[in-house]
Amino acid sequence: MHDNSFIHMKKHLLTFLLLTLTGMLVAQPVLQWKYSTRGRVYAKPLISENCLYIGSLDSVFYALDKSTGLTIWEFRSDGAISSSACISGKLVLFGSADGNLYALDTKTGQPVWIFSSGGEKMKDIWDYYLSTPVVSNGIVYWGSGDGHLYAIDVDTGKLKWKYKTGGIVHAEPLVIDSVVCIGSFDGTFYALSADNGEVIWKFRTVGDAYFPDGEIQKGAIFDQGVIYFGSRDYNIYALDAKTGRGRWNMKEYGSWIIATPLSYKGNLFFGTSDTHLFYCLRKSDGKIVWSLPLNMRVYGSAVARENIIWFGCFNGKLYGVDEATGKIIHEFATDGCKANYSSVYQENDEFQSEFELYGKDYLESERKIQAMGSILSTPVIEGDRIYFGSSDGKVYALRLD
Repeated sequence: MHDNSFIHMKKHLLTFLLLTLTGMLVAQPVLQWKYSTRGRVYAKPLISENCLYIGSLDSVFYALDKSTGLTIWEFRSDGAISSSACISGKLVLFGSADGNLYALDTKTGQPVWIFSSGGEKMKDIWDYYLSTPVVSNGIVYWGSGDGHLYAIDVDTGKLKWKYKTGGIVHAEPLVIDSVVCIGSFDGTFYALSADNGEVIWKFRTVGDAYFPDGEIQKGAIFDQGVIYFGSRDYNIYALDAKTGRGRWNMKEYGSWIIATPLSYKGNLFFGTSDTHLFYCLRKSDGKIVWSLPLNMRVYGSAVARENIIWFGCFNGKLYGVDEATGKIIHEFATDGCKANYSSVYQENDEFQSEFELYGKDYLESERKIQAMGSILSTPVIEGDRIYFGSSDGKVYALRLD
């Protein structure tokens, strides 16, 4: 899939092993509860009052008691749910691979309205997420595999306007005042009028010899007049929010940058795909502050609490690292990781001799990776609890000391 993946992995593996072998003692967060769905869980949990809302690839959307993990209600759609959800008043909204946006009553789980797009589709097997809806000023903004960004009345489910891009739209919209921004698999980042969908400006990613379209797969963040996002052309971009002009970009040779970055204390934090690194960049100019070598991809976003940056990895581990140094302070392994880590890795954390990441049987390799309980879900922290989903089909709640 990606060029130079093996070379980059080897380059950073020694550092990874040194960090492991030098015995930096890490603390393991305490499991409070776990809930088993019947499919992989890629979505970010949504916490509202005493409920945790999350969808699964088993096509079911769950409302769980956030304290105990007990089921409050379930709703079954007609497609896998890898969209995260949002709350608007008494509605919880999410998208499904059946091409629909659902608005359910938060108390009962019954549909209040359902909006149908032109249908969903996936770019490839690494197109894991669907667009997460965002509500602003009574309007739901939501992207679809049919290439459109939709603006929908949150009370009625009726279409206000739609904008057609040149590719799949699976990113989360970003609303800044009266502007809605979103990236597309056509490699363009759009800034549109939130009122009518008219184009304010566009930014075209640079592209790369191997990935000339420079697809934008996940969402962007806005911070102090600047928009930040990653692309499949190996770049992370910083754009002026008013003009769409570039402030800076950093090219991570040999790796997509899928994860939506986290802004914290003047820096950006994000993981990479095939160079298997987690970065801290200076927000002002993109200069590398530190990087942490891992042994697998990071697609989910990071979250911060008390100077600790938390993020999940495809190796089935949740990491808590020091924001200033990148030192691993906390680590938690999913059930899938505990059971199946040895099917991918040797004891020294190198790949098993028969495992080939992007070889002829890459589908089987991906199956083995996902069986490790990969964490594609962006964690959510509330108080002293952290919640996340995993590809072992479980939702986890841990206590943070």
